[in-house]
Amino acid sequence: MKQKLSKAVVISSGLAIFSMFFGAGNLMYPIKTGIISGTNNFFGISGFLITAVLLPLFGLVAMILFNGNYKEFFGRLGAAGKPVTIICMIVIGPLVAIPRIVSVAHVMMAPFLPIKLLQGSSTGSLLAFSILFLGITFLGSFKENKIVDVLGYVISPLLVASLGVLIFMGFLSAGPTLPASAPAWNVFKLNLIRGYGTLDLLAAIFFASIVLGILKDKLGTGTAKSLKKLAYIGLKAGVIGTGLLGLVYIGQSYLGAHFGAGLSSLNEGQAFREIVFRVLGHYGAAIVGSASMLACFSTSIALGAVIAEYLQKEVFYNKVGYVASLTLVLLASMPLAIYGLDAVLKLAGGPLTYVGYPALIVLTFCNIAYKLFNFKPVKVPVLATFILALAAYFV
Repeated sequence: MKQKLSKAVVISSGLAIFSMFFGAGNLMYPIKTGIISGTNNFFGISGFLITAVLLPLFGLVAMILFNGNYKEFFGRLGAAGKPVTIICMIVIGPLVAIPRIVSVAHVMMAPFLPIKLLQGSSTGSLLAFSILFLGITFLGSFKENKIVDVLGYVISPLLVASLGVLIFMGFLSAGPTLPASAPAWNVFKLNLIRGYGTLDLLAAIFFASIVLGILKDKLGTGTAKSLKKLAYIGLKAGVIGTGLLGLVYIGQSYLGAHFGAGLSSLNEGQAFREIVFRVLGHYGAAIVGSASMLACFSTSIALGAVIAEYLQKEVFYNKVGYVASLTLVLLASMPLAIYGLDAVLKLAGGPLTYVGYPALIVLTFCNIAYKLFNFKPVKVPVLATFILALAAYFV
């Protein structure tokens, strides 16, 4: 009975991990990888998988070793730990991730929305859509203890099924592969960096507390008290979640490489939408668009919960409740959401992501080495990486 319970928890938690990770960037970037890579797609998707699949898995491993405590994780940076945590929260919240989620959901669903006010790309339509989207996000995340159940049992299966149909139909009707836009090594490097844009290493660090919380709740006090057992089960769930991500990314890049002719000038969200129309037609696109909307909801629900809890406990010191903190997070996300996807993608491609991410990668591996091998250096490697990435970005 216990073994069946463990398997059920691992599977549902793995699906929840997939659903929490699979938001706006995960829909867009693999398609663009295929469009840019063309006949060199093997090299392009290989680079993308390293930073968009393997890194989040290592992030989950790191956070399991730290028992989901991101304060301790970032605390190894000393006095810089708290400011870095706050910057990370802002990036995965109101500054980049949540506005991007809202914008991508609007791009996907605008052709099918029944209310004219919500269609188009004007500020008014984006404002109306943002209010509706973030309002539903609030309803999905204010019951904090139900988040993983909703994601694992409801949203993930629908998302996996719809994307599976899209990829399968694409395989059946694929035409010639697009020509490569660059040599194999250049394509690999470009898409290695493109994987940063998913922000899933950050997601892994902050979502881990949700996953560990549900594992402890469902597996009983005996397993919950054994960090080794918990880590093993959490790792299996992480492999399921990130493994599904990898399979979907490979399929999406294939679609981009075979159906992306003439779409290289579009932004990533528009390119994904057009390829869905090419593969499945209008009605099929409506189904995938609806599933994509669910994916965006699932990630915004998880992000809203994590950031609201951080505000409640670490910024307001429990003087402001969880619901009020959640409301503040979602309201702060609205201004950028109404500027549209192009503006958000431009911000996401700035130094916050492409300079800060390498430093975060080094911090993650230093922390894993610290827990497993008592490797203590961390401040110098992280600072050196940050300086080198900053120089590379502006040179």
